[in-house]
Amino acid sequence: MPKLSPAQTPEVKIDTGSAAVEVSMSPEQRRGLFERPGTTVVAIVELTSKSYTGHADDEDKEPQVKVRITGCEVARSDAEAATLLEAKRAMWRARRMDGTLDEVGPGPRNAESVIADAFVEYPTEREYTDYQRAKEAARRDEFVR
Repeated sequence: MPKLSPAQTPEVKIDTGSAAVEVSMSPEQRRGLFERPGTTVVAIVELTSKSYTGHADDEDKEPQVKVRITGCEVARSDAEAATLLEAKRAMWRARRMDGTLDEVGPGPRNAESVIADAFVEYPTEREYTDYQRAKEAARRDEFVR
């Protein structure tokens, strides 16, 4: 694993493999992005590093890391978008107040309560798992008949 000096900050490039974004968007959102330039959708994305360059002491290249979007969920309503934007602002305020606005890597993230309060009526992971099991059981019961 490469180690950078504290003075080095790698440039981040997004890899071309971003199918996770497309599949998380509704057809209406995709059409809106195409038909109305300047349209914005709000999403939660997971980035995974895939490759890096410029990490050796004798290399002349600046450090660079390529990341791929490996998970994505796009807000499906104005309320969801507003909540995600408020969470983003809360995280920005926390970084600003902690003096970590320019830091790279994990830092303080105090937006949990915004998300928890806004999504309290959404299914939990356990509820989703139970739903999936019931759906599979119903499919099997239908097949047995």
